[in-house]
Amino acid sequence: MKFWKYQGAGNDFVMLDQRHRRWLTRDSKDEIAHLCHRRFGIGADGLILLENRPGFDFEMIYFNADGHESTLCGNGGRCIAAFAKHLGIIEEYGRFLAIDGEHEVKMGRGSWVELKMSDVRNVERAGNVFVLDTGSPHYVRFEENLQNADMVQEGRAIRYSERFKEQGINVNLAQLNSDGSLDIRTYERGVEDETLACGTGVTAAAIASFLFRAPSAGAADIKVHARGGDLAVRFKANNDGSFSDVWLCGPAERVFEGEILL
Repeated sequence: MKFWKYQGAGNDFVMLDQRHRRWLTRDSKDEIAHLCHRRFGIGADGLILLENRPGFDFEMIYFNADGHESTLCGNGGRCIAAFAKHLGIIEEYGRFLAIDGEHEVKMGRGSWVELKMSDVRNVERAGNVFVLDTGSPHYVRFEENLQNADMVQEGRAIRYSERFKEQGINVNLAQLNSDGSLDIRTYERGVEDETLACGTGVTAAAIASFLFRAPSAGAADIKVHARGGDLAVRFKANNDGSFSDVWLCGPAERVFEGEILL
C-alpha cells in the first residue's frame, strides 16, 4: 500500500489516496492503529483517507492514532488540502466534506494553508476555564506558568474526569502574551498524550482568549504558538455570542512517501 506522510506544526498524519482503490475502511481499526504506531508502523498522530465525494473535491475521513474514527482534526484538514493539491485535485481553492460538514480551503504561498472551520455557537465559561466545540470538543484553561505544566498528568485528569470520561475531551492549557498572541499545549484524546499541535485546540484557545480578554463583538486575528510551530486563527465575534467566518491558518508540509505491507 502506498502512503504519504504530512505534518502541520508538528501534528503528523498518514495519508491514503482511496479514489481508485479502497485499502482501508471505517472497520479497519487494528490496521490503522498499527500504521500509526511509532515503533511498529509508520508513526503518526492520526490517519486520513482521501475519497471521492459527489459535489465536493474530495471527502476527508479522519482516524485517531488508536484507530477510532474521530471528530474534525483541524491540522489534518489543512494537511489533506495540501495532499489534494499534490495529487492535482485542487489548485488554489477547494471544498471538501468532513465529519462535521463542508469546509473550504485556500492555498497560500509555500506551505501555507487556510482552512475554514465550522461556526462556534456555544461557549461555556467558569472563570479561566472554557469548554467549546470547534469541530472537536475542547477544554481550555489559561495558565501563567505553562512550560512547567505536566501536560500528560493534567490532560488525563480532565479527560478521564467524571464529566468527560465517557466521550472524552481534548485538553488545552494556554498562556496569554503581552503582544496578544498565545502559547498553547494540548493533550489529545485518541492519542492519549501531548501532541505538538492541535488545530481545533488552537482555534478553541484563540476564541477563548478573545472572550477572556474582552468579551465583545468584532473581528480578531490571533497568533498562536504551539510546541510544533506557529499558527493563526481569525474569526468574527457576533453580538449573539457566536463566532463565524473562522479560519485556521498555518503550514502543512509533505514529509515523505513510501510503501508498506498491510
